[in-house]
Amino acid sequence: MPDLTDKQTFSDEDALDFHREPTPGKISMAPTKPMATQRDLSLAYSPGVAVPVLAIAKDADKAYDYTSKGNLVAVISNGTAILGLGNLGHMASKPVMEGKSVLFKRFADVDSFDVEVKTTDPEEFVTVVKNIGDTWGGINLEDIKSPECFQIEADLQDLLDIPVFHDDQHGTAIISTAGLINACHILGKKLEDVKVVLAGAGAAGLSSIGLMKAAGVRQENTVIVDRDGVVYKGRDHVDQWKAAHATDTHLRTLEEAMVGADVVIGLAAKGAITKEMVASMAPNPIIFAMANPDPEITPEDVLSVRSDAIIATGRSDYANQVNNVLAFPYLFRGALDVRARRVNHEMKVACAQALAALAREDVPDEVAAAYRGRKLKFGRDYIIPTPFDPRLIWFIPPFVAQAAMDSGVARKPIEDMDAYRAALRRRLDPSAALMQTISGAVRAAPNKRVVFAEGEETAVIRAAWGFKQAELGTPILIGREELIRKNAAEVGLNFDDMGIDIVNARVSDRNEEYTDWLYAKLQRRGYLRRDVQRMINQDRNYFAAAMCARGQADCMVTGVTRNFNMVLKEVRRVLDVKDRMIGMSILLAKGRTLFVADTSIHELPNAEELAEIAIQAADTVRKLGKTPRVAFLSYSTFGNPPGDRGEKVREAIRILDQRGVDFEYEGEMPPELALDPEARAAYPFMRLTGHANVLVMPAIHSAAISTRLVQSLGGATVIGPLLVGLEKSVQIVSLSASVSEIITAATFAAYEDGAGGED
Repeated sequence: MPDLTDKQTFSDEDALDFHREPTPGKISMAPTKPMATQRDLSLAYSPGVAVPVLAIAKDADKAYDYTSKGNLVAVISNGTAILGLGNLGHMASKPVMEGKSVLFKRFADVDSFDVEVKTTDPEEFVTVVKNIGDTWGGINLEDIKSPECFQIEADLQDLLDIPVFHDDQHGTAIISTAGLINACHILGKKLEDVKVVLAGAGAAGLSSIGLMKAAGVRQENTVIVDRDGVVYKGRDHVDQWKAAHATDTHLRTLEEAMVGADVVIGLAAKGAITKEMVASMAPNPIIFAMANPDPEITPEDVLSVRSDAIIATGRSDYANQVNNVLAFPYLFRGALDVRARRVNHEMKVACAQALAALAREDVPDEVAAAYRGRKLKFGRDYIIPTPFDPRLIWFIPPFVAQAAMDSGVARKPIEDMDAYRAALRRRLDPSAALMQTISGAVRAAPNKRVVFAEGEETAVIRAAWGFKQAELGTPILIGREELIRKNAAEVGLNFDDMGIDIVNARVSDRNEEYTDWLYAKLQRRGYLRRDVQRMINQDRNYFAAAMCARGQADCMVTGVTRNFNMVLKEVRRVLDVKDRMIGMSILLAKGRTLFVADTSIHELPNAEELAEIAIQAADTVRKLGKTPRVAFLSYSTFGNPPGDRGEKVREAIRILDQRGVDFEYEGEMPPELALDPEARAAYPFMRLTGHANVLVMPAIHSAAISTRLVQSLGGATVIGPLLVGLEKSVQIVSLSASVSEIITAATFAAYEDGAGGED
């Protein structure tokens, strides 16, 4: 095996263990239909399967409707060019092909499996794939050596009526083109003016220069260099694919070609580019050294001679990684969703342009978390999105789908692109569907003024900006204006263009008004006026809550710098409870949305409090557009085994019976009875008509532990706990909450204030 690079973080044995344990390989199959009863088996196989068989026999396109074809991609290789390791045979390529299948699923929810073809003969390879190709909605060719890969892809594109895409060529081409677009944007250069040198005229290199030309680079401004030197017109022994990119030039070596060049695209080998070559380039050179695992020249060597360079590599331990996972999952996602007949130049250019556009957007905290807290913003060290950017799934495929539709290769055009983006969000993020409903209601309602109490914190500033950009309301930041502007500038945000209000509590012209009002409220609770003056002057939670109470704001978000209980005590001194205050968490798992109460307020609720929690939770869930079905959870099942906590739950049920509430409820019961109606055969008296969606816990510890346990095990997404029941809507996030979490809390605050339904 090749030696590990200096920056590698695992050993050979680590890699082998990863692929061996606990189950060999990286993929398995999971059925999409239940196989629990005889009827299920009859529908899935004989005799029920005959019905779709006959339908497809009449119309082959029905396979998209009745089978997995429409979301299925084959990853096919013969192992002749495995990850730069060379021709190691078709079976040696299987770990790579399985890995590719995993990436398809992880990043774009595309089902995939690998096919290793035992032949090195291009014609035989084409024949095999042609004869099995209709099985899939698309084919991803992988690790096939050049120049055979060009002919194989071209032949299969002609023979099959589905997308055929050689990722080693086009994936790199798409990402490097996106990077070039943004590097030129930063430097103020135009694509049609830059002089580009390609070092390495293999599959990825030729495809990259071809796509860059399609994006705007001029043919006469390019020079192609292979191991024998410059590919110029008239050179002997040049294959047809290189000859297509040959230019009239007197240059003969890479060293000569790089003199005065604006861009060098390296897809050759370690050491192919020297410091002297880099030093000879034009001002502000763009250097993409993408050989793996070691680039043609390291970023350290480039910067030692050219501090003005923009650099990209193929490695994750340097800035600006050209990683194909940014392209192929989303390209196929868009192609499959319009049932495209092929992947054409228009779709690849659209993908590159979309990636370039996304890199110019503000970067969410989820990305920083995936990259060990490294903060990213558009600039010389961030010209390409990172693979763990959660926006890729809904941002990129619509551009690809639209290009397929515009270029006439789509069988099934998308009529509502906004609805398509919404559906893409739901594919990987279980909270997206609910948040979309809530965000839509907030946007449609009268504009809400949301106070971000800890306005000097960078995460809060970015959240306020994101909230404003999403048109969810008007953010108000509490803090010192000079410091807020300074912190905003450090993350690349220009407040002059943002329209966000900044209020300094100490110098506000409402300071005295708030002090007088709060003193009147607290004077008989042991507070002197100077105490209240200090609270309003120096504590942003008091000031923000007073803004809400006095009508200068509608709701507030806080909690980034203080723990929940401390913040709640401060807010409660200013704002009163309407009926009953509870904490409720939203748990999204396995296609279900569950609401769990009380997760933050009542430590050991009595029967009356349990009934009130259920009423408040049901009312909140109804405002969120759901029909509440409440289950009171317990270790016991309708009195068995007996105990004090179970008796409190039974008393809560009796209280609700007497009140005649207008929602379904039942208890006490364990989780399996609440969530699975089929498990209730022994309890025919149960009143729930379906699975419960509101779970009332017997105590705060059981609520908090259960939600956090499920979240920690990776089985669910948890939102909250959300605070419900104050006279003005306040959401308290966790210490050091992410930007996304703060925006979510602000959105819920605006929603609970009245955007989501009737009070």
